[in-house]
Parts: sequence; structure tokens; C-alpha cells
Amino acid sequence: MSLGNFKIYNALQSTCSQRVRYTLHHKKIDFSMEILDLFSGDQLKPEYLAINPNGVVPALDHDGKIIIDSSVIIEYLEDIDVNLSPLRPKDPENCANMRAMIRYFDEVAGPSVRIPSYNMAFLPHFQSMTEEEFIALAESKPLRKEFLLKMGRTGFTEKDMNESTSKIKATADRMNKWIEVSGGPYLLGREVTYADICIMPVIVRMDDLGMPELWSHHKNVCEWYENIKSSDIYKKTYCKGSLLSEVYPHLSKN
Repeated sequence: MSLGNFKIYNALQSTCSQRVRYTLHHKKIDFSMEILDLFSGDQLKPEYLAINPNGVVPALDHDGKIIIDSSVIIEYLEDIDVNLSPLRPKDPENCANMRAMIRYFDEVAGPSVRIPSYNMAFLPHFQSMTEEEFIALAESKPLRKEFLLKMGRTGFTEKDMNESTSKIKATADRMNKWIEVSGGPYLLGREVTYADICIMPVIVRMDDLGMPELWSHHKNVCEWYENIKSSDIYKKTYCKGSLLSEVYPHLSKN
């Protein structure tokens, strides 16, 4: 039975887009991609804002039905066929635990990873703008205006950077405990779930930025990460151009 036609609007380096690509590959769902150039402002063009008024990626078009927000999209892909390579535990308690983990990741680790990403990779792009151009860009962002204005063209402060990396380290501490409790090798036990998929891009990003010391003292997290990276699904998700170090040469030394 065909599940229909799937198209994702995404950016290769977008951590939220990576969640959705991993889920689609895991479920062996055929899909097409429209890759948006975020620095050119593709996500702010009227035709994309008509799809996702938040002006961020990803967005999923499933036979004309538009689904936005990566955490929502990945569970939508489960709901359309719960037996298709399931990623959500059947046990209600485990499912609740999974959603609590995702809520934590989305409130703590997800926002925190943006600060080192912008400071270490994207800042030169903003520094090349005039102040007027930068303000105009920030004002055009439906969800990221305050974030960009706080960063400015000089970048986030050392205090901001320390706070963000501290939160990601705290996330790794929790992951290590969760794996210990579940028996691993994944967060909820023997099988990959949406909890693993939601934190995966954050760990990949911080590793790409040269900060594996945030979790390298945790054996469980290190083994979890190696298991994640060893799969063919990971390799398909992180196709060429998905890592910042592949796009920004100044990061290759990390």
C-alpha cells in the first residue's frame, strides 16, 4: 500500500531537518527534497511562508497536507502507519518517558546548540553585512528576531557560550543516566526511538564543532554515539554537505 507522496523543505545543515530525514530513511519512505538556502533567505520568501509562516525549516508536504515543526513531523510519520519501522515505544510508560526526554531536548539542548553554531560557523556571514542590512535581516525573522539581535554582528558573549555548553553537558549527563537505567545501547533500551533521533543532531553538531569533551567522560554516551554513526541510516541522513565543517573551511581544524 502506497503512503502517498512526500516532499520535505529543508536545509542540509539544519539540525531539525536532520531529524526528519533520519526518520524518513529509517521508515524507508521515498521522498523528494527541496533544499532551501537559508542565508539567501529562501525560508522568508512569500511562497515558503505560505507553507510555513514561522519561516524556518523543515516543513513536510504529504499529498498536499502541510506538517511543520520537526518534533511534530516525525511523530506524524509514525501516526500514518504505526507498523512501519516503529520508532515510538508501544508501552505507554516508555512512550511517556520518550516524550519527556524530547521535551527536555527541545527546551534545553536544542536552543543551546544554536549559540556555538552561530558564533563558530555563521558569524562571519553576518559580520560581512552593514549594520542596516543586519537589522533588516533580523526584523524579517518570524521566530529568530530576538536571537539574532542578541547575537549582533560581534557574536554571543563568552558567558552565553559557557551557558550553552553547560546545558549541553548537562544533557549528556542525563543521557548517560537514562542509558544506564534502560540497559542501552539506546536511550530507552535496545531499539532506537524518537528520543535518540531528537538529540542526535545536537551531539553531531557539537562533535563537528570540536567539543566532544562535553560527553567524552561518559562511556554510555560514547557507545550510543558510535552505534548511531555506524548505521546506514545515519550515512544517508548526513549526506555530503550536512556537516558545518564541510561547508565552512575554518571549522575543519576542529
